[in-house]
Amino acid sequence: MDERFPQIAEQLLLIERELRVLGLWSEVPPSEEELSSLEPFCVDTLDFDQWLQWIFLPRMKIILEQDLALPSASGILEMAQMVYASRVEQTRTLQALLAHFDRLITAST
Repeated sequence: MDERFPQIAEQLLLIERELRVLGLWSEVPPSEEELSSLEPFCVDTLDFDQWLQWIFLPRMKIILEQDLALPSASGILEMAQMVYASRVEQTRTLQALLAHFDRLITAST
């Protein structure tokens, strides 16, 4: 197991919690069609918040649970900065959590 797994798992929980605090967590999943987009971050079918909840968090959970290789790079913060440009103050904590996730992914083991 990669030594970063526990820290990444904790970071994912914090990201989920912050999405809930911000009211960006949905109980209703997107359609299968919306989830099957081939575009990065599903920009053509999902809001970024939806992508975090329904694509990113579940995929990372699978990676951790199945002891798979972590991605070698992560640019989630950059996308968040673009998406939340007009809501910087409101999303400051979420962006900080995503920045920490990016750093954990790029850290050498």
